[in-house]
Amino acid sequence: MNIDTSSEQSNAWHQQAHQYLLKGHYSQAVSIYKEAIEAELDVKSHYWYLGLMLLFQEQLEEAHTTWLLGMVEGDPEQVDQWTTELIEVLETEAQRRESLEETSLVWLIREQIREINPTDLNNLFRLIHGAIPQQRFTGDELTEWGVMELLQDKSQVDVDSNLLLETLRLVLEYIPFHSATLEFVEAALGYCENSCSVLSIVLPIALNLAYTQHRSDVAAQLAEVYFNFDPKNSENLRHLAAFYEKSYQYQKSIETAKRCYTLAEDLPDKIFASHLIIQGLMSAGGASSEALSVFHNQKYLLLSLIKDSSQHLSFLQISRLFNSYYFAPYFLDEPRENRPIQNQLAQLGQTNFEQNLTAQGQASPNLLQRRALNLPKSNPIKPLRIGYLCSCFKEHSVGWLARWLLHYHDRNRFYLIGYFTNKDRQESPLEEWYIRHFAEAHYTISSLKMAAQILKDEIDILIDLDSITLDISCEIMAQKPAPVQATWLGWDASGIPAIDYFIADPYVLPESAQDYYSEKIWRLPETYIAVDGFEVGVPTLRRDHLGIPSDAVVYFSGQCGFKRHPDTARLQMQILKEVPNSYFLVKGLADPDAIKSFFTQLAEEEGVDPKRIIFLPRDNFEAIHRANLGIADVVLDTYPYNGATTTLETLWMGIPLVTRVGEQFAARNSYTMMMNVGVTEGIAWSDEEYVEWGIRLGKDAALRQDISWRLRRSRETAPLWNAEKFTREMEKAYQQMWDNYLKND
Repeated sequence: MNIDTSSEQSNAWHQQAHQYLLKGHYSQAVSIYKEAIEAELDVKSHYWYLGLMLLFQEQLEEAHTTWLLGMVEGDPEQVDQWTTELIEVLETEAQRRESLEETSLVWLIREQIREINPTDLNNLFRLIHGAIPQQRFTGDELTEWGVMELLQDKSQVDVDSNLLLETLRLVLEYIPFHSATLEFVEAALGYCENSCSVLSIVLPIALNLAYTQHRSDVAAQLAEVYFNFDPKNSENLRHLAAFYEKSYQYQKSIETAKRCYTLAEDLPDKIFASHLIIQGLMSAGGASSEALSVFHNQKYLLLSLIKDSSQHLSFLQISRLFNSYYFAPYFLDEPRENRPIQNQLAQLGQTNFEQNLTAQGQASPNLLQRRALNLPKSNPIKPLRIGYLCSCFKEHSVGWLARWLLHYHDRNRFYLIGYFTNKDRQESPLEEWYIRHFAEAHYTISSLKMAAQILKDEIDILIDLDSITLDISCEIMAQKPAPVQATWLGWDASGIPAIDYFIADPYVLPESAQDYYSEKIWRLPETYIAVDGFEVGVPTLRRDHLGIPSDAVVYFSGQCGFKRHPDTARLQMQILKEVPNSYFLVKGLADPDAIKSFFTQLAEEEGVDPKRIIFLPRDNFEAIHRANLGIADVVLDTYPYNGATTTLETLWMGIPLVTRVGEQFAARNSYTMMMNVGVTEGIAWSDEEYVEWGIRLGKDAALRQDISWRLRRSRETAPLWNAEKFTREMEKAYQQMWDNYLKND
């Protein structure tokens, strides 16, 4: 018998029981429904609601028995109808409880729906929603509940697409590393039609995996799944190429970047795709002939864009434009040509950024204009407020070096705020150290929010340590949130017009450099960087383990693939050829096969036995890497892009260095460090001198010993190892910059 909805008595019983339900008086509601069943055995709704009240009293078996009792003696068609009615009652109550955020009761009800109808995908999705806040969801449920099988069946027609997308987001955020997650994503995408909605979920999570959780491999897998769903989506392909490169899948990175290039329709997108191709090629094995060819094409594209500066650029295109000429110093030591191009790109980027902000009414084109209306021009008592902007306040070369400035800063004269261009804290030891040494620390990956925060904090001088290595930092600096802005340490100058100074020293840039820098070069009196030293662990390398005789001469080069230039590597082979019983240890992040092929080919062309070249894996810890430098007799520097942190570590460990000095900043890092440590032996001003010094230091053990002794003695006297003195010079520079601002503004 069907439910008699016209029965006044039934309605009265239900209304009274419903009031008890709302008040949580379940036992009274149970009594009413039992009375109703005794009076109206054939009114099935009484059984459904009685079972629900028993469920809320944690009488699970009694609830199931009541529901089954309501269905006895029914034919299959009636049972199907009654089952539908029961599920509707449970669904209605589940939704009411969801609105009240009573998650445990929602979970309880939906579990009953799952048992009654295990193929209801929408209910299973809602079960996942309820399980995650209660930490009941492990990911195994995707298989145990049959979610995967149901999705793969492709016969589900009543799937709520919005609910599916939200479930997709929750699963990816909660269990991105579970073995079933990617399979779930792939199956779910078969029910999605709006590719933009899917990408808006998948891409941010992939970016978080790659750049916050440092799992580029998983990010690449996720982007691969989306690629199968939408193979011509250029935005996904661009990030997929980057994920591959970061997870050391270099050939896949190159192939994906080339696919991006073929799909790119306008000039800015072609430029960025070309940049990705270069990045993959350089990461794999340095400045190969193919990489150089792509670079020349990139240069042509950039000059075309600069010439047609009327083209409107989106925010995304602007952010990618700032660092689109990033690889120039790795290929060519030609700052008189490269710097003007970088300056013009930065000018184009800043102009378009300001225009976009103005058009959208998001902010004043120049935040400093707003600041100037509200702040006093000077306050001799108030400490200068210094902001440090960086993505590398952690276990990174910049992080290891910049810490000494923070350590010695005078807190009575300078109020220090750190601006971390990370999404959130990673809680690494060095990052936590930085947080303790800043008076305040702010995190965001939004350039607009960070610029607004800097403005709010009334920063006087903003120091950028990222330069064009990070698009977000470029966007922040372009907004001019501080009256005085400078670039230091992290890279060469960016060329952004809103930046006032580039901090250097007497050696790292030649006197003529101001001719092609848009920023004013602020030269510190001795060195632009100093440290008190480095932590050194216990070495794990031994000559006998590598098959190197104890009396052999060991040359060493530890640099990433970016810095491997064939011309310099050829010079290194010439040195090796002229020094009998010598070996060359090569270490650094690169494609192992590509870098081995790179050096093997050059060795054979120069008549050197490739067996004399030994390729070392990277060390797990920086301190062990430094300890292992002790195996080397001579370190051979790279050119046109020198070592920086690696040079400091070499000199600290007392190892002679051969460096080729050039014109650009990147080709003079080792030069300024050697000058500031008091050793000139090994400084070469030409390719011929580089080879000569390499041979001489390899053959002259007494000279090597003398240099090593002087390097170790320099720890007590050299400017390079006096971070406190360096900090005082930096503070003096800050005060002079501020005085100039007050005088000239």
